[in-house]
Amino acid sequence: MPKRVLAGLVAAPTLVAVFPLHAVHAEDDPFSQFPLVIHCKYNETYHAFYISRVSQDGVATYVASDRIAGTITLDGKAKAIGGAGGGSCVGKTLVELRASQQAYDLKP
Repeated sequence: MPKRVLAGLVAAPTLVAVFPLHAVHAEDDPFSQFPLVIHCKYNETYHAFYISRVSQDGVATYVASDRIAGTITLDGKAKAIGGAGGGSCVGKTLVELRASQQAYDLKP
């Protein structure tokens, strides 16, 4: 059987982290409440913002290329991080982003 070669992949050392063991339930997963990807138009370019983290207080941070990012909460409006400008997502709620088909959920 021929070997498969995957171009562009580099083997990296495996890191092992030790965390306290406890039962995790679906409702404990903050990522399940937010979309995986939100796409927005910013400076005449379309960007895909991927969920990066959810803080203890429920603020989700999304990042895209070009070092741009934004935040949103379950009941709040999207905000840009850093720059004075904003894109087509700024000021919209998750409900509005889903309704405008700018938010994509990952469902099994």
